[in-house]
Amino acid sequence: MKKMDYQNVKGTQDYLPEDEVIRRQVRRTLEDVFILYGCSPLETPILNYRELLASKYGGGSEILEEMYTLSDRGERELALRYDLTIPFAKAVAMNPKLKKPFKRYEIGKVFRDGPIKTGRLREFTQCDVDIAGVDSQIAEAELMMMALDAFEKLNLRVEIQYNNRKILAGILNVFEVPADQINKVILILDKLEKVGRDAVLKELLDNGLTTKTIKQVEQFLVEADLRYIAEYAEDNNQLKEGLHELNELQGYLAYLGVDAQCVFNPFLARGLEIYTGTIYEIFLADRSISSSIGSGGRYDQAIGGFIGSGENISTVGISFGLDVIFTAIKQLLNEMTPTSKVQYYIVPLGKKKEAMLIAKALRDKGFPVELEMSGKKVGKALEKANKEQIPYVIIVGEDEVKGNKMKIKDMVTGKEKTEAFSFS
Repeated sequence: MKKMDYQNVKGTQDYLPEDEVIRRQVRRTLEDVFILYGCSPLETPILNYRELLASKYGGGSEILEEMYTLSDRGERELALRYDLTIPFAKAVAMNPKLKKPFKRYEIGKVFRDGPIKTGRLREFTQCDVDIAGVDSQIAEAELMMMALDAFEKLNLRVEIQYNNRKILAGILNVFEVPADQINKVILILDKLEKVGRDAVLKELLDNGLTTKTIKQVEQFLVEADLRYIAEYAEDNNQLKEGLHELNELQGYLAYLGVDAQCVFNPFLARGLEIYTGTIYEIFLADRSISSSIGSGGRYDQAIGGFIGSGENISTVGISFGLDVIFTAIKQLLNEMTPTSKVQYYIVPLGKKKEAMLIAKALRDKGFPVELEMSGKKVGKALEKANKEQIPYVIIVGEDEVKGNKMKIKDMVTGKEKTEAFSFS
């Protein structure tokens, strides 16, 4: 019989207990912060109709190339969700009676058949918060504050870069980029940090932009600051609106005293076509991981698009990548010493039933307990307790059962004490 070649699908990963402990702690920390900010939980299906995820209110052409598609026995075209944003917009569209503002969080698996790199697999977990029904930039400021609070609790120093898609679209309109090419040009600009200015300008040329337009874009890439951008705002309402929103957001950030951690980046574009206003990405301050560890922005057209009304329903969101955060924490901790949340480790010496009775009594009191079930000798059991930093070991043998007592060894001090326990 041929031996099966056991291996994970490329882009997926098993997380053994020492790693999964960290991941669960990250999830709990993020969830606690989400609840602290008044968010309600929501869960959406992993499996969706392909048409929904591929709509013009979805992630855009680049992300659709990475979408996993399949069909069911009824020959319906389906797809695995590639983010939690579109399923959220769909859920709001399907439930018009939801009271707004509606602020939700969701933590779940998403799937993208894209390049694999540090902190980015093809099956990964996103932790999202979205707010529907708030026009003001107070929503963006709230989510950015929430992100800073979350990463502070995770002991990670971060920087949030932000921009506004209306500013980008407005300035490109002033530079006479054709309206049907503006989103494409924004996607090219989004590659600036990865490929450099010359490569970006070459790609613009390859896409048929005029020499005059490319020269203006080049000047923008060299000189762009708020004063430079404001000079073009007089004759472009979209640019003017984007600057107004940017000033409002900066007012909140400055008043809250977080403007040093939140930096305006006029070239930040974000690859997804869904965004209509403020956008932001979160980076580790030391750039030990080059890719962002969180991102988001405003997407006011998605819900109205799904409803079919075409109206703008103010919506803004933020997403944290659990896997890349886990990678960052692992790097920070370097080599982890395995630790355990277990308080008591119970070792039976031929008295398994009685050991189970003690375990039950301690668990009933709320203590995490591990029961030794593999027949380890006392020496090996104590070695395990030391290695996993379990504070107390209870040995259950003939003498303990006869004397209705249990012997508790403190693994930190080495001292032992005896407590009464009825086995009858």
